[in-house]
Amino acid sequence: MKSHNSYVKVRYAETDQMGVVYHGNYAQYLEIARIDWLDAIGISYKKMEEEGVMLPVYELKTRFKRSAKFDDLLKIETTLLKKPGVRIEFSYKIFNENKELLTEAETTLIFMDMKKNKPIKCPQYILEKLGY
Repeated sequence: MKSHNSYVKVRYAETDQMGVVYHGNYAQYLEIARIDWLDAIGISYKKMEEEGVMLPVYELKTRFKRSAKFDDLLKIETTLLKKPGVRIEFSYKIFNENKELLTEAETTLIFMDMKKNKPIKCPQYILEKLGY
């Protein structure tokens, strides 16, 4: 499984006075979708951290096409872009209930050894879950 859909309902606190989602909240939506993507392939982020591996964000690109608004149910389509190495790269498309494309984004994360605070290669068990 390389793509997965997640759903987020926009809460009032995530919007500005115009009822539009504040741009800083999109990073949280992408994180929710990434964690959900990992869960869908059978990987617990919590367990990964307990085993000493973390995934800090290295790069985030976001293109806003239309505004998400209070009470919208957003569909976030998360796709793994290529076989993970030291980095893992995702693309995202966020749609509203009318299937309008609102936002496109990409993230690059780095596999890190938490004790050494050094980059490492993607753990073998993750590659196996992905079929590599």
